Amino acid sequence: MRLALNQRIAILLHEGIKGPYGKTGLSILRYAEAPIVAAIDRECAGKSLTELTGIKRDVPIVSSVAAALEYKPEVLVIGIAPKGGALPDDYWHELKDAVTAGMSVVNGLHTPLATIPELKTLLKPGQVIWDVRKEPANIGVASGMARTLPCRRVLTVGTDMAVGKMSTSLELHWASRLRGWHTKFLATGQTGLMLEGDGVPLDAVRVDFAAGAVEQMVMRYGKNYDILHIEGQGSLLHPGSTATLPLIRGSQPTQLILVHRAGQTEVRNVGVSIPPLTEVVRLYEMVASAGGAFGLVPVVGIALNTGHMDESQALDAIAQTEAETGLPCTDPVRFGAGKLLDAVMQG
Repeated sequence: MRLALNQRIAILLHEGIKGPYGKTGLSILRYAEAPIVAAIDRECAGKSLTELTGIKRDVPIVSSVAAALEYKPEVLVIGIAPKGGALPDDYWHELKDAVTAGMSVVNGLHTPLATIPELKTLLKPGQVIWDVRKEPANIGVASGMARTLPCRRVLTVGTDMAVGKMSTSLELHWASRLRGWHTKFLATGQTGLMLEGDGVPLDAVRVDFAAGAVEQMVMRYGKNYDILHIEGQGSLLHPGSTATLPLIRGSQPTQLILVHRAGQTEVRNVGVSIPPLTEVVRLYEMVASAGGAFGLVPVVGIALNTGHMDESQALDAIAQTEAETGLPCTDPVRFGAGKLLDAVMQG
């Protein structure tokens, strides 16, 4: 399943447009090809989405599901990703209002909704609840066989969670497509799955099978594409992250792109300092090659998230990062991914 191109979407985003948990909804607003008719955020109702976020999409912000109904939405996407992945209590009435009004629901939270009797009884023929985070069937333990594929396999890795790994992979994928490459974006998180329609919700997979699930996905597509852009998750620097290593082992990447938020010096909320980027590059290359067991896997470029800066500051930060690391650097969302794609194709 995916967000059908002919379905009208409303995104449930209370306190998410300006708050810390709206990454899913904002990414859908930035990248989805389907028509989005309303963003629901009581904190920002009536304001300009473009002025608040920089996303160049003319979508009204309304205060509730009830207020969104005048725009005739057919699907409600839950656009927040709160800590713990549970639906906030004050979202329940909005969810029930949407289902009662005939809308289907796309749910990327850890809490499954399709099996909740209170919601199931409200569903009418043609309505569905898509719980995105489900472990794929028939997965096994990884064996490293992705090394045998002829395609480039480009994995985004990060200095922290939620720094722009998915956006970077998508921008690289679209840049590859514009250059005529046979390219595929491989989703590994709930937002990517909503956009792409398939992939692996990595944080829903049992840890022993996580690398195997990635390997299964990469092997499914690797013989049919020139280049796979694999959405990164987590960070080797984050003490709570278990997703990055299975992605590295399962995909057996040929190149890495390091993603970093400009000016960030600590992993958020855990008090771990981010080393100099040259050291982070060395860390990822060492882990990806496993000391030489898998061969050299270079970090070929830096994707710098400068969304919190003005353009002059962003350009200065990019130039400084290039000088410090000796690697090509840009903000692919802001300035395009061409420079990073050049580095990938030369690597």
